[in-house]
Amino acid sequence: MATATIEELKPGIKAPSQETLLTPRFYTTDFEAIANMDISAQKDELEAVLAEMEADYNCRHFRRTEEFKQSWDHIDEATRACFIDFLERSCTSEFSGFLLFKEISRQIKDRNPLLSKVFHLMARDEARHAGFLNKAMSDFNISLDLQYLTKNRTYTFFKPEWVIYAVYLSEKIGYWRYITIYRHLEKHPEQQYYPLFKMFESWCQDENRHGDIFNALLRSQKSMWNTWRGRLWSRFFLLTVFATHTLTVHERADFYESIGLNAQEFDRHVARKTNETAARSFPEILDVDHPEFFPRLEKCAQRHEKMQQIEQSNAPKWLKNLRKLPLMAAIFGDLVRLYFIKPIDAEALRGTVY
Repeated sequence: MATATIEELKPGIKAPSQETLLTPRFYTTDFEAIANMDISAQKDELEAVLAEMEADYNCRHFRRTEEFKQSWDHIDEATRACFIDFLERSCTSEFSGFLLFKEISRQIKDRNPLLSKVFHLMARDEARHAGFLNKAMSDFNISLDLQYLTKNRTYTFFKPEWVIYAVYLSEKIGYWRYITIYRHLEKHPEQQYYPLFKMFESWCQDENRHGDIFNALLRSQKSMWNTWRGRLWSRFFLLTVFATHTLTVHERADFYESIGLNAQEFDRHVARKTNETAARSFPEILDVDHPEFFPRLEKCAQRHEKMQQIEQSNAPKWLKNLRKLPLMAAIFGDLVRLYFIKPIDAEALRGTVY
């Protein structure tokens, strides 16, 4: 297989992609604050989810079938390259969740045993996902050194409230990404070039369940949804997640094209469904049907692509930064305008079923 263009730490071990605004991040948080969280308002729901996770209905869904035991030389180099990139990003994201959840569980074990068990089982799920994705990469003679990632990635501190907002949205948007791809390929099996895609229906149920756990945590903290600050933070994290998703999907349009999806349509569909889902948890959601919403996000993606082209040029560093400044300012301006579009009052929609 042609892997000469892939930078390796050592033979068969891929060098991690350079950390950028769009690469999955590794997080740490205030464990003391999480240990002291009052979750009594959602205790019954958390205990019910814990029982479901302990039953581990998905445990048999992550076993490699006979379909995996074959050569993948027939996949062309361009498709292979974009698929490996997809696997790496997905594996890194899942492994990041595993590390965060495992450490939260360990740190709060003696002071908040219920929450500790929940995070322990979420860490189990994330580890299972990351391991399966890494094994899929090995089918293409390359894999990630997850221990190397643990020791060498930059860890970003997020307050517990930010972790709850961000991870809730990450899990829910992950669900809609996976289920959308699955349903598309179920209708178009001729575009399904690797058996991993067939497992996305079971896979995304873990994402959905994890999102429900963070929904319970969010709703247990009135300050996160019953205050004006909660409304502002909800809109901020929704916009951040949608902007990041749009930039990422458009940057990697070749992957979506390889499975027969239009990147723009996919991005818009996933954002709409995630926004609808967030209405069950957040006090406010974004008006994604506003005529300016997606066009402005897509302009941001175009500017981001131009910034990457500038960065890859042979110009001096100071000149690159100078050329990128107006593009960065334009992106910031568009995001500010989107943030102040009149939001939708989700509390008024609380009884709506999507």
